[in-house]
Formats: sequence, C-alpha cells, structure tokens
Amino acid sequence: MTPAAGKDTMHPNRPHTTTTTVTVAYAGGEERRGPLTMGQANMIRCILRDDPTHINIHDVWPVPEGTTVEAVTDVLRALAGRHEGLRTTFPHPPGAAPVDQVVSAEGTFTVTVLDHAELPADPAGYAESVARAARAARFDLEREFPLRITLLTLAGAPVHVALAFSHAVADGSAMAILREEFAELLAGKELPGLTSLPPVDLASVEASPAGLRKSAASLRYWERIIRTGPQEMFAEPRGRRPGTDEEARQLTLRSRRGGRALAGAARRTGHPEATVLMAAWCALVAHRAGQDSCVTAVPSANRFHPRVARSVTTTSQDALLHLDVRVPGFDALVARTWGAVLNAYRHSQFDSVRLWEMIDRVTAERGSHFGRDVVFNDVSALPAPLLGTDTQDRDDAEQELTWGPPQTLPTRLLAFTYRTAPQLHISLWAAPSLFTPEEAEGFLAGLVLLLEAAAAGDVPMEALTEVTAVRPAERGPAWLRVDGCWVSPAAVRETIGRAVDGLPVRVAEELGPDGTADGTAEGAAGAEPHLTAYIARGDTSLTPEQAHRAVTALIPAAGSGVLAPHRYVLVENPPTEPERSDAWRRLQIIEEGTGRGRQVRHER
Repeated sequence: MTPAAGKDTMHPNRPHTTTTTVTVAYAGGEERRGPLTMGQANMIRCILRDDPTHINIHDVWPVPEGTTVEAVTDVLRALAGRHEGLRTTFPHPPGAAPVDQVVSAEGTFTVTVLDHAELPADPAGYAESVARAARAARFDLEREFPLRITLLTLAGAPVHVALAFSHAVADGSAMAILREEFAELLAGKELPGLTSLPPVDLASVEASPAGLRKSAASLRYWERIIRTGPQEMFAEPRGRRPGTDEEARQLTLRSRRGGRALAGAARRTGHPEATVLMAAWCALVAHRAGQDSCVTAVPSANRFHPRVARSVTTTSQDALLHLDVRVPGFDALVARTWGAVLNAYRHSQFDSVRLWEMIDRVTAERGSHFGRDVVFNDVSALPAPLLGTDTQDRDDAEQELTWGPPQTLPTRLLAFTYRTAPQLHISLWAAPSLFTPEEAEGFLAGLVLLLEAAAAGDVPMEALTEVTAVRPAERGPAWLRVDGCWVSPAAVRETIGRAVDGLPVRVAEELGPDGTADGTAEGAAGAEPHLTAYIARGDTSLTPEQAHRAVTALIPAAGSGVLAPHRYVLVENPPTEPERSDAWRRLQIIEEGTGRGRQVRHER
C-alpha cells in the first residue's frame, strides 16, 4: 500500500475530515479477452447514453468494530483477485461502443480514506450520501477500475465502506454477493470455490447455438408486445411523452397492514407473494391508466441458472410483462399473472443492440413510439437491501407515507419493493405531470387497500375504484382507441401539421381497409378503426412516405396521445369547409398510401 495525502474536494459539506488515498495492488489469474455478454452490452449502451447518476449504482458496507484499515484493504484486494468481473475493462476506439472485454491479471485500485474526528448523528445515512455522490461522474470504461471506494473512519477506525459501481461490471445481485463475501472474509471465514461462470465464459455460452436461439425467441416475444400493446400506458391530456424526463420525488410506503394483507392474499389464492403483488400492481396501474392491459418493465438479473447465480457481473436486462387485465376478478388475474411473469422472465435475455434496432423498426412501421412508462423492480428477495440504508430500518410502522428527495427519471412510474415482511416497503417515483402528490399517496394507499380486500376474498375488477379510491384517467370524448392505443386526434393533427410545414391537414377516424368514414359510412361489422390524414399539398412534391417519416420523427417529443395515421391521402387544395371530413373525401386524390411501403398514385 502506498498512502498519499490529498486535499478533500469531493464532499465540501461533510464534517471535517482528513483524506488519504491508499493504492492497493492486486493479482488474480491470467489475462483474458473476449466479447461482451448480453448484460454488459445492455448496460454499456445505457452508460454511454444516460446521465451517470441514473445508471451508476452504489452500496454501503458496514465494517465490524475493531477492524483495521489494512484488514479492509486486504479483503478488497482479495475480492478483486477472486472475481474477474472486477478486473474487467472495455477498450474501444473514440466514438465507438465497446465490443470486447479485457480481464487484467494484475493491477491497482485506490481507496479514499476519510478519517473523521466525529461522525454525524446518522453515520449510515452519511455513508449513503458519500456513496451516492461518487455516482455523479461517468466511469471511463476503457481505463478506470470499476469500483470507486471510500473508507469512512473514526479516529482511524473503519466504520463504513461507501462504494460506487460501474453498472457494466455489477448489478444488484453482484453487489449483494460482494457485500456478503466482504463480511465473511473480514470475519476470517474461507470462501468456497467459484461455481458460476465469469463474464468471458458467460459470453461464450450466450454466443452458442442454444444461447442465440434463446435471444432470438426473446426478440420475437418483445416484438409481439411492441406491435400490439399500448405504446403509452399513461396516454391522457395531462401526460407527457416518455422521451421527456421529469423530476419526481421519492414517496415511500412502510406498512405492516400491507405486509399482513399480502401474506393473507397469498395464502388465500395459493400463489407466491411476489405473484400476488405483481398482479395487484398491474391491476392498479391499468385501472389508473384506463387501459385493458398493463405493460411494465420488470428489471431482471437473469440469475435462474447455477452457472450465473453467483457470478459477479451484470446480467441485468428488462423483462417486459404484458398482462391483459380483462378478467372478472382479481383471483383470475393472479392466476394469469403467474404464467405471464414466467414468460416475461424467460424472454429477458437478448442482444440489446438487435432489440433496439427491432424497436426502432417496429415503431416506425406502426407509427408509434414505444415508451418504458412503467417499471416495477422487486428486490425484496435479495440478501440485503441495496438501494439505501434507510430500507433496513423502521419496520414498526402500521402504515406511513413519507416523501424523500427528487430524482430525474426517464419513465412515468417507477417502484422499488424493498421488503414484503414484516412490513410492505415500497418506494415510488410518479411523474408529477400525471400524479399530484395526493394522487401518488392515494395510489400506494390504494395498493394496500386492494391487497386487504384480496386477503378477504375475490375482488371484482369492476370494483377497483370503489375498493382502492383510485380513479381512472379522464380523457373526454375526443380521445379514441386506435390500434390498441389511446389517441388524441387533435394532437395527431397538430403533429402532422408541424411535420408537413403547416400544410392544411384533416385527421379523420375511419373504418375498414378502404377508409370509410367517421361513423357515417358503411363498414364491415367489427372493422378496426384507424386514422386517415388528409393533406392539401398544394404545389409541393410531398408523398405519403415523406409525410410518414416526418411524422414519426416528431412523435418521440410530441404530446401524449400521438400515433401516426394509418393512411395518408394527398389532395391539391383544401375544401371550402376544411373541418368536414366528408368534404375532404369528395376531393380528387393525387396520391394515397400508408407511408410505410408502396403507394397508390391517381391520375389527375
């Protein structure tokens, strides 16, 4: 170890400290190189794109009393030598994403030692703030050791280790494994041999014929949902598009009532608590959104096989759950949820580059923008809560709701379930454009009410408003259901108008493949309604393909409820009554088509 004193500049508001930087040398196995795992590629894509505070992760490890600084650094050295993932970097040329990983046989890392004459009243909370602050800078994937380590000491005695992790080498499960092994090594225990695959070997398994078939099946599963499911869960007048981030405050529920109710509902229905909680979440989200189904991302660690169960790497990829809630009662929904969740997890391993290529292709063809509106992350089964020391305490609350700090998130509704017993402990971030503070509190309180009702008996799905006091979104008669999505024709018209530089536009709901009109025309029974855009192109050379490309380019930043029309009809000049759809239909057509393929031209 080579100590070097340095000036403290990272945390100007912390108590008076003396800062020392300790350089720790490690040696592991052989140097190795190989392709990325699917989980690494997925997280690296996010690392290169997202704000570091959104994608980096952190944890705080308590240090037993009587431990020396040297003992802590020795254990950290042993962990680096034990796990290839901690010795991994990702070389890549400027402007390109990494495609390979390199495992070093030896190297060094640093530990910043902050020695305090006196710690704050809440040392664990203070350590949490230090770890969180270390997330603010982007990791250098090519050169930087993927852990930023700060050792908090009191008069030279270690108290906590605050760590920030690159998400390219660790996920929540990996942090739990490292925390557990850190404690065992400090206690003098001998760790068992490694049985799970290191990342380089895991990448080889994923690239095998069986691994590629699994990835291809996952892409087909996702494509079915993205082609048919709602593109926005919260499509409503006051909503915003998924591409517009909002700052949402953390709202935390701690409820022994909820814990008892969840346990009771699980016993009564004969399904695991996790399944019942997921069913309740989806039921309430779909009810609040006024949707027939719930599409929610369920972050998955993909650790169901022994070969990855205790691998220190990132296996995090989204499972995408699409749950149809059109059932008579909650019991039927719970039974449906069991199979749907298993199916979602089974299809949560994929090539993330190919996934987003598919999403871009399908949403362009559909004329939509798929939004990761809802995220539900249940970490209650992990060995220790990993997203804040506050998750570990205060389990005596019969029911309380507390507000915490804000965080900018590119989603509309995010929940973390930390514990389900003895209390239900959930933190929620709800977009303020969609949920007032009172509505956010009512949503979590309504979740508990639904679980209590489900513990007592089956709950009719039509009674959710009465049972939970959560009311569905109000859209008004101008909104339509088109292609499984809630759509605002006025917002569609405004978006098309901007896309075609202000040319006159009329948007009409029509039935049948040939565009019969607004409820006044004859159409086949049960025909699916769609939107037709009539555009007076004047002396421009606009085509349906050009119009569609321009519209879809605007949709990600457009207002809520925007879906590209299914059909574009181009005429020369607008009618004398431009607000009448039938007047547009009587005009001579220059060209028409979907904008998605071969067009139909009309002789003039």
